[in-house]
Amino acid sequence: MMFPLVRDLALEGIPVSLSCRVLGFSRQGYYAWRADPVCDRDWSDAHVINEIRAIREKDSTFGYRLITDELKDAHVMMGENRVHRLCRENLLYSSTIKSKRGSGKTPGPAVHDDLLQRNFTASRVNEKWLLDITEHSTNSGKLYLCAIMDCSSRRIVGYSIDARMKSSLAVNALRHAVNAREPINTIVHSDRGSQFRSKDFTSELTKNGLRGSMGRVGAAGDNAAMESFFALLQKNVLNRQRWETREDLRLEIVHWIEATYHRRRRKQPWANSRPSNLKESKNWPQPRPKKRKRTCQPNSGQTRFLTSYKTEWGPMP
Repeated sequence: MMFPLVRDLALEGIPVSLSCRVLGFSRQGYYAWRADPVCDRDWSDAHVINEIRAIREKDSTFGYRLITDELKDAHVMMGENRVHRLCRENLLYSSTIKSKRGSGKTPGPAVHDDLLQRNFTASRVNEKWLLDITEHSTNSGKLYLCAIMDCSSRRIVGYSIDARMKSSLAVNALRHAVNAREPINTIVHSDRGSQFRSKDFTSELTKNGLRGSMGRVGAAGDNAAMESFFALLQKNVLNRQRWETREDLRLEIVHWIEATYHRRRRKQPWANSRPSNLKESKNWPQPRPKKRKRTCQPNSGQTRFLTSYKTEWGPMP
């Protein structure tokens, strides 16, 4: 807005009509602004900008489309074009950095150290949790799943499904797991996704007394057990057919996790409790004894034949 500049020039003796003609607006607009410097539109924009800044504090990777959805959840109805204009004018851009090659996204710094170091075994339940996010396309759009696995039992202790990959997706999955298990000092391991680095997720970890852990960039092996579960889900559910709606896929995912993966999946009871000394454990299956090799002994008839042949005819040729 150039009206304050016209006012400052007028104080220095430059006529208002000349300043308005050079800057390209009318004197009536300038005097209307003088009568009411802060209009309702500017007042509303100022409040919206404060809301946008609060949203970006939770997740700095949000673009104007996701910010518009967050504003609607906060009962602030506004179009995407207006949100885009306010973000552009106030330099509130997404922190995602576009590169010339690759996926176009650069993961941010880790907010936790890697506490697992690819050790996915656990001696008790709720000792180590793994979580990750996967997506799948339907005819009505993408669907996102955030799941949490217990390293001891390999069960899915919490999950959340949504049409948007926001920080609330990971927060809801964590709350689901906490309410179901009530963990104490559990390690929660993930990758460096923006949802797991968000302020809401880290605050939820601290509030429930959980310890965060993060793997390295581009190292799928740092969360191999979770990747194996998603591969099984993709084979048995996601890639079986072309899904029409998000609701159809959501119901099938929930049914497969609860009815198939948890109840019908075959698991070895000693998978995570192998004794240190196998000979001292009576319940541990012992190796089968090796079979003794049988040596072929000639029978009495063969012995008599060979003896008589050597006596009558001499040595065998």
